[in-house]
Amino acid sequence: MSARPLDGRVVAVAGATGTAGRATVRRLAAAGATVACSGTDAHRLDLLLDATRRAVPGAVVVGQVLDLLDPQAAGDWADHIEAEHGSVDGLIHLVGGWRGGKTFEDTDLSDWDFLHDQLVRTLQHTSLGFHDALRRSPAGRFAIVSAAAAAKPTAGNAPYAAAKAAAETWTLALADSFRKLADADREADPAQSPQRAAAAILVIKALVTSEMREAKPNAKFAGFTDVDDLAETVVDLWNRPATDLNGQHLWLTPR
Repeated sequence: MSARPLDGRVVAVAGATGTAGRATVRRLAAAGATVACSGTDAHRLDLLLDATRRAVPGAVVVGQVLDLLDPQAAGDWADHIEAEHGSVDGLIHLVGGWRGGKTFEDTDLSDWDFLHDQLVRTLQHTSLGFHDALRRSPAGRFAIVSAAAAAKPTAGNAPYAAAKAAAETWTLALADSFRKLADADREADPAQSPQRAAAAILVIKALVTSEMREAKPNAKFAGFTDVDDLAETVVDLWNRPATDLNGQHLWLTPR
């Protein structure tokens, strides 16, 4: 029997207790990864861990209650995972949220404050905290889930689209750091291995689950991405060379 594709990999999932997080954690565990999960609610985190272990016999999955708006907590999380498990081979940032309205003039700027914290600040803190550990991994992968709205905002979703666009820009800067540091390593020592760390952006319109389809059997959910397809794309990140993946938008919905 062949080894599972992520045997030996250690992957952190931020925002693990959400809809996308639950599917992603389960798929990573099934692929053989050790999965370190974070969330803000201890009860929801316990439910996630229990459900994953039931669905994937032998799963190695651990959880930690964290406030990723605290940069020290994010950095300490990375250090703890690396010390406990020997490496950090991935960080999947799934901290999300949505707020919006119908018209531009009715925009509530408190929505921006909320989305900036959820979508941007947590991303900044985790990417800075995990940067060096991902660079030390033989196959470090960082990914966020963005939205088509970042490239084509509508009048009523200005805060959401702007926050997603900011998150994309930050992730592209992280990708550039991985590229430049790998180039510098090879310039200093041509025998250095090729670039090993990569940051990518997964683009969706919205997510759909089997429960949503069951609740609305006549709904088309046009352009929506199934959470299981998203999870499969996450696992596939390790099948692609870092140089091909780094800085890329991977579209899971029609452009």
